[in-house]
Amino acid sequence: MQKQGTVIRWDATRAFGFIRSPDTSADVFFHVRDYKGAAAPREGLAVVYEEIHVGGKGPRAMAVQPAARQGAAPPSPVAAHRSTSTSTPRAAQRTQRGPAQEPKPRQVQRGRRPTETAVAAAPSGVALLLMLGWVALLAWGIWAGRLPLWVLGAAVAVNLLTFVVYAIDKSAAQNGQWRTKESHLHLLALAGGWPGAWFAQQWLRHKSRKVEFRAVYWITVVLHCGALLAWVAGWIR
Repeated sequence: MQKQGTVIRWDATRAFGFIRSPDTSADVFFHVRDYKGAAAPREGLAVVYEEIHVGGKGPRAMAVQPAARQGAAPPSPVAAHRSTSTSTPRAAQRTQRGPAQEPKPRQVQRGRRPTETAVAAAPSGVALLLMLGWVALLAWGIWAGRLPLWVLGAAVAVNLLTFVVYAIDKSAAQNGQWRTKESHLHLLALAGGWPGAWFAQQWLRHKSRKVEFRAVYWITVVLHCGALLAWVAGWIR
């Protein structure tokens, strides 16, 4: 059954959002693949959609489109402008100037991508140096007898697990499924899986541009490396 509602949340990074409708008690999830509008969804947008229920995960919206598009689609502003372009020479001049303004959103996106890429890649050298120091600290601790040999195997295992969890969460984000809590990802990093988390962020392009998440991630790196150094150095027993 077709329902009407309003987009109350839209996460452009994860490509999903939620719709609130007076006909449904819970907010309705929708993915960008289910959106049929010409422009990107935004919060406050009135929409119509088909509601479904799958696997007890709550309501989900399909065939989501702006409410203005229901039934016969109204002519777009550009088409309406062109239809009046033959009335006066001035209208024709405005029509010729109109398309020149369309690339502005694309210019904003092109201008933003290098910045985002630079932010994501900026700590790469620091991370690689920390990884080398971390591996050297583990090796020295085992050689000196301050760390049991099983710690090396545990470190490899927790990093593989961390990478796999990131990959599963990335797939869930793309398919609109239930996500792994960020606190769980941070706990894996704190337990020693931070190198695996870093490689997952870079290779999978997951959680690499969320400033708040990255800040907490680097805090877990510092805490883990500090605790490992204190253990190997004999400051804590």
